[in-house]
Amino acid sequence: MAFRHSGLTGAGRLSANCFESMTTVAKTTPGEFIRQVRAETAKVVWPTRRETMMTAIMVVIMTVILSIFFFGLDSAFGAIVKSLMSLVG
Repeated sequence: MAFRHSGLTGAGRLSANCFESMTTVAKTTPGEFIRQVRAETAKVVWPTRRETMMTAIMVVIMTVILSIFFFGLDSAFGAIVKSLMSLVG
């Protein structure tokens, strides 16, 4: 069985045009890049101080709830394993 190095086959076959378009990328100057970054940053809707505080409080509350849940789950599994180990030894 001979293998030919002809690129991808089947659904993944790429044409020579595709490779040419991949190598010709538009270049932007540093000044143009900074202008684009400023334009995109201006589109961002920044949260208010109140929204940030409410989100932070919700994160703390969920962290506490989940830590209690996982502590209980870990304790339950620990008790189960301890009881099983006492049966063995």
